[in-house]
Amino acid sequence: MTSSHDRTDAAQGIEGVLLANRSRIVRFLEVRGAGDAADDLFQDLWMRLTDRPMGPVADPLPYVMRAANNLMLDRYRSVRQSAQRDQAWGEAAAGHAPSAETALISREQLALVEAAIVATGERPARIFRRFRVDGLQQRDIASEMGVSLSTVEADLRKVYAALAALRRQFDAA
Repeated sequence: MTSSHDRTDAAQGIEGVLLANRSRIVRFLEVRGAGDAADDLFQDLWMRLTDRPMGPVADPLPYVMRAANNLMLDRYRSVRQSAQRDQAWGEAAAGHAPSAETALISREQLALVEAAIVATGERPARIFRRFRVDGLQQRDIASEMGVSLSTVEADLRKVYAALAALRRQFDAA
């Protein structure tokens, strides 16, 4: 056996554990505070554990549960840091009015962002707005629009790629 074959076997083993224990893992995430986002977090967990090469795991279920716990800790930290950042931005924004030039540049950039989102197509733009602006869960969007969860994810990736390309243009200017 080659090492790449071992990695494939390990990934398939982890996938098997994830599939066999999906409801248990989702319940674990819900109890740990994920609530309605548990299915989305399970998808994130799946991506984290199957996208990278790994060696054999002696006891895969505890490994997966520990990874799920770490994912929840990352989520808690992210939410806390986001709240702190929002508070800091709010305090900074309250004390400073933007200059006319800054306001004009911001409006122009916002128009370019909107154009980039629209250019991805009607469905990806709508999915992006429902997810990022309206705050709906991906599975709810899929149900609402009559598409699969993977279609929602693919459309979001399409919009994110367009926005990343635009960001690179902004940074280069």
